Amino acid sequence: MTTTTISPARHRLLGDQAWQDQAVCQSTEHNPVDPEIFFPEPDETDKITTAKSLCGQCPVRRTCLDAALESGTTDGIRGGLTEEERGPLHEKLANRLDYSRVNATIAGRDVHLTHTERRAVEHAAYRHGVSEQRLAWLLKVTEEHAKKRYREIRRAERNRTLNQPTTNTSPPETDGERLGRDDFGTAA
Repeated sequence: MTTTTISPARHRLLGDQAWQDQAVCQSTEHNPVDPEIFFPEPDETDKITTAKSLCGQCPVRRTCLDAALESGTTDGIRGGLTEEERGPLHEKLANRLDYSRVNATIAGRDVHLTHTERRAVEHAAYRHGVSEQRLAWLLKVTEEHAKKRYREIRRAERNRTLNQPTTNTSPPETDGERLGRDDFGTAA
C-alpha cells in the first residue's frame, strides 16, 4: 500500500525575498539572463514568449506571482503572466481567501494576508479562544485594535443568534384532526 504525505503549504514570510535566489530569471555565470526580456513592449512577442518559457521552468513561479500581486507590482512579466494577464488577479486579490494562509498565521507564521484572510484569522482566533494579546501579535496590530475586533465579532455573533428565526412547531395531529387539550390527559 502506498501512502502519500501532504506537506504543509509553504507561504512566503513577510519581507522574505530569499526565494529570488532560486528563480530561473536570476542571471549567473553559467546562466546569463537578460532582465530586459521580462519588461517587453506589448508588440515584442518574441521577448514575451522567451520570458514566459523561462517562467514555465521556474521552481518559484507561484511565489513570484504572489509577490507581484501582494506588492502591487504591475510592470513586466512576473510569475509567468504579463501585466495585462495579472490585471484581473490584482483586482480580485483583496478577496482571496486561502485557508492554508489563515492556518499558517494562527500557527504563528508571518504570512502575507489579504483583507479577507485577516478577517478569517480574527474569526478563527476568536472561535479558538486565542487571547487578544496573541491576536495582536499575529496580525501586527495594537492590543486595543485586537480588543476592538473581538468586540465587533462578539456583537456580530450575538446579533446573529438574536436574529435567528424561531421555529414554531405545530401540535401533532391524528388522522387529519387536531388534538385538543383533553386528548393529552391530565398532565396537560
